[in-house]
Amino acid sequence: MTVAQTTAVAQSASQIVVEGNRRVEADTIRSYFRPGPGGRLDAGTIDQGIKSLYATGLFEDVRISQPGGRLVVTVVENSVLNRVAFEGNRKIKDEQLSTEIQSKPRGTFSRAIVQADTQRIVELYQRSGRYDVKVVPQIIERGNGRVDLVFEIDEGAKTGVAKIVFVGNKAFSDWRLKDVVKTGETNLLSFLRSNDVFDPDRVEVDRDLIRRFYLRNGFADVRVVSATAVYEPAEKGFVITFTIEEGERYKFGSVKIESSVRNLDVNRLYDRMRTKAGAIYNADAVEKTVEDLTVEVSKIGYPFASIRPHGDRDYNAHLVNLVYVMEEGPRAYIERINIRGNTRTRDYVIRREFDIVEGDAYNRGLVDRAERRLRNLNYFKSVRITNEPGSAPDRVVINVDVEEQATGEFSISGGYSTADGFIGEVSVGERNLLGRGHVARASVTYGEKSRGFELSFVEPYLLGQRLALGLDVFAKETTSSSYYSYTSKTLGGSVKLGVPITDNLTFQPRWSGYSQELELDDAYNNCWGDQYANSALGRYPISVIGADGNPLIDPATGAQFTRNCYYDGEASLAVRRELANGSVFVSLVGGAFSYNTLDNNKNPTSGLLVTLNEDFAGVGGDVNFSKTTVDARLYNEVLPDVVGLVRLQAGYATGWGGEELRMLDHFQGGPNLVRGFEPAGFGPRDLTPGSNQDALGGSMFWGASVEVQTPLFFAPKDFGMKLAAFADAGQLWDYRGPTTWDERGLIMTCPDQPQNIVCYGDANSIRSSVGLGLIWNSPFGPLRFDVAYPLTYEDYDKKQVFRFGGGTKF
Repeated sequence: MTVAQTTAVAQSASQIVVEGNRRVEADTIRSYFRPGPGGRLDAGTIDQGIKSLYATGLFEDVRISQPGGRLVVTVVENSVLNRVAFEGNRKIKDEQLSTEIQSKPRGTFSRAIVQADTQRIVELYQRSGRYDVKVVPQIIERGNGRVDLVFEIDEGAKTGVAKIVFVGNKAFSDWRLKDVVKTGETNLLSFLRSNDVFDPDRVEVDRDLIRRFYLRNGFADVRVVSATAVYEPAEKGFVITFTIEEGERYKFGSVKIESSVRNLDVNRLYDRMRTKAGAIYNADAVEKTVEDLTVEVSKIGYPFASIRPHGDRDYNAHLVNLVYVMEEGPRAYIERINIRGNTRTRDYVIRREFDIVEGDAYNRGLVDRAERRLRNLNYFKSVRITNEPGSAPDRVVINVDVEEQATGEFSISGGYSTADGFIGEVSVGERNLLGRGHVARASVTYGEKSRGFELSFVEPYLLGQRLALGLDVFAKETTSSSYYSYTSKTLGGSVKLGVPITDNLTFQPRWSGYSQELELDDAYNNCWGDQYANSALGRYPISVIGADGNPLIDPATGAQFTRNCYYDGEASLAVRRELANGSVFVSLVGGAFSYNTLDNNKNPTSGLLVTLNEDFAGVGGDVNFSKTTVDARLYNEVLPDVVGLVRLQAGYATGWGGEELRMLDHFQGGPNLVRGFEPAGFGPRDLTPGSNQDALGGSMFWGASVEVQTPLFFAPKDFGMKLAAFADAGQLWDYRGPTTWDERGLIMTCPDQPQNIVCYGDANSIRSSVGLGLIWNSPFGPLRFDVAYPLTYEDYDKKQVFRFGGGTKF
């Protein structure tokens, strides 16, 4: 670039000569040199024109000269990009790279832009963990002012996270904090995961997760001082160090509400508080209390009330004395809610998460609640709500910026359990169907012992209310096995409604209807008929048929070979009664209450989960019975990283309307109640001689389990392995099904009992066991291996010392 001399001051715009231009008009170039007063150009004006020409990106070089008193502008135009290509890239596709760079085919070639594009490609690879990436742009001349641009990429090896280190943590171990952060360490299973790749953005997210974790657990003064990442060549990866200042652990001291809002009775608000005196300090509970109080005071006529929590620390007693200060906020109204970035999700799906609409009083607490709800939908990568002034001082505009993410799911899963053998499932689902917020799923399962399909649909916002409506259609066939002598076929559907009562308590009323039918192999059902009526035990001899279809003859005596019809086993009379009933339609009306305070639904370490189920059959259908079950699980960290679990279960079933309880509607005792027993392995059982000793089930049960889980510290954290020690006890008793059989003649009887009486065991003794388990939250899905030894049992119970179950989705 040549800068004009001072003699150029005398040059006028009419004397500008343009040379070297081929695509850009000369007048366009002259327009960048704007003369001053009197139509004269000075040195400053010429210098500004040169800079403006370069800023267009159309020119590679601009030169100024003054031959013969004229101003000559000589330009070299940038070439046109004929093609932009990538070579050597395997981990990131061409389409993704093309959208990230500025250089485009048929655009202007600019070396500055190419350098910026090169750096952008490097950044993309570094974010995927490849810090050894090398990108070299190659320019190939094609003539006529055209060039090809080729980015030659050497992706290099993936740079993982070799180690995560925590400094300053005393209350929580490194092992526990590694559960909090999203980043994982590189190990043998890294090829199945992506969280071990170093990502600076994810490290910053982890930093905030650690801070919030401490704030939830009483550490009000916590500071995550730094999060540093250093590449260690010896480790061949990054070492990430989080430096933490925990401070002291606090409890809530006094908790009060102070209000300057006229005529507001604060006493009616205390039952909405989630923060209680004496409880461990929890910042999340404070935040949610502010939201609840905001909603409550808005309902009772104070929409402009502003609620601010104020904590006063008592450093000696380690207490936070909390005051919720209520003030009359500025009177502002919502002028408009702008939804931006939702390319797929409908506007109304986002707007319905707000408890406020245009024209309502502006309340920051309700806006924060809406933001939390939108994040929890899991439809968006990011959600950000901001405010800006409206058209008047008392008007506010709310801007909701979202970034969509994929919500479809396709999975192939497989697994094995000692009860069902190998089983596979193919499913396809969508959490945000057509952008309307609907949930749909279809799945097909096929295995050794069971197969079926399920279709489900959920409308999460029924009739404009926060009510979830679910519809299901299902079919399942369970074939005979060593646990059951019969094959069952079920086809039906259900309608359910999810009603949130509080954040922790939900109610789900439901209706289910299904047809149920049993089938038996001939070998288990070949002692039927009036021909046995005169036989005390129904052991009528049958001929042994040869391959030619004729009875076999004993050559020594000339008599036919015969055998007892019980030689191949026989199903229980209770099972065959169900078989005789044919297809039965069951209509169930019921509901479930669920109370959940778990800190993590997938891997809980503290909290309570209680589920109460009530089902009533007989509103339509062919059978009448009622069932009540309750299941309570309490988790607590008894030692650092050691979690204790206490589980209590109970249930009761009975027929009504003069009907007996069918065998199929009884509860069955197995490893879900007391480990160490087969499915349907204990409880009332048909003991009639010659039968298969089918489990009959019981109408009442209870179970209690105590379990301690501890991680395997010698295994890498990301392996997700835990060792469990447990003790189980339970009872299943009171069989209420048929004990006589008068149809189609006498089949089997119990010795020393009147005819037509089934012999069955129904001891109400307590079954118990102890054992060890290995829990592995593996990349292949959750797996569990249990070895349990029964301590108390009946002779006719069926034990199973080892049990394994698990599966995966990919």
